[in-house]
Amino acid sequence: MKRIILAIFTLLSFVNADVKNIVVSKALLAKPMKIIDIRTPAEWSKTGIITGAHTIMFFDEKGNMKTDAFEVKLRKIVKKNEPFALVCQTGTRTALAAQFLSEERGYENVINLQGGMSKLIREGYKTTPYRGR
Repeated sequence: MKRIILAIFTLLSFVNADVKNIVVSKALLAKPMKIIDIRTPAEWSKTGIITGAHTIMFFDEKGNMKTDAFEVKLRKIVKKNEPFALVCQTGTRTALAAQFLSEERGYENVINLQGGMSKLIREGYKTTPYRGR
């Protein structure tokens, strides 16, 4: 938990991030975009995922950032200048991940889906069951 708090303060200290914060909605998901779900396998199994989303953990179950492993998988899906969106349960973890990817790793078009899966599910979005890989 201390690592998460430290990461929050560190990442929030960057002021020039090129991150778009957009409130997630079913209508937004109707637009073509690559979505990266950064939650854990337990969360994916519990709620399902957005249809077509790519599942890559950014934080492990203990809250530790797994940035290098995450980026190796992310590079197989998006280019640094290509727009893509990040989703988690509420938008808190994706805010941190988006800031990190923009400021530390040079990704130019990161979108944080505020409200996350919780908001989508509350609004009646029907998820796709997660099938572990």
